[in-house]
Amino acid sequence: MKKITMAIAATVLMASPAFAGGDAAAGKAKAGMCAACHGANGVSAVPMYPNLAGQKEAYIVKQLKAFKAGTRKDPVMGPMAAPLSDADMANLAAYFSSLK
Repeated sequence: MKKITMAIAATVLMASPAFAGGDAAAGKAKAGMCAACHGANGVSAVPMYPNLAGQKEAYIVKQLKAFKAGTRKDPVMGPMAAPLSDADMANLAAYFSSLK
């Protein structure tokens, strides 16, 4: 049941106008700020920081929006996500999801 609910949620998110596929090249240009914790290619050298390479675009966007809104709390990620626009989030998600 949980898998079905998550699949439906991901489908709705991907189909919504708020989620338009991002520009991976623009995301790469913006990703420099992410490299310190998540690694230059989205693979972290520090186990406490998650790998972003290969994550689903919808998941990355969802998490960035949650950090920005404060519904997911983290003292580092909240301020990092705060200035990001929806386009920035989509672009970052497109970039990191394109990595292996």
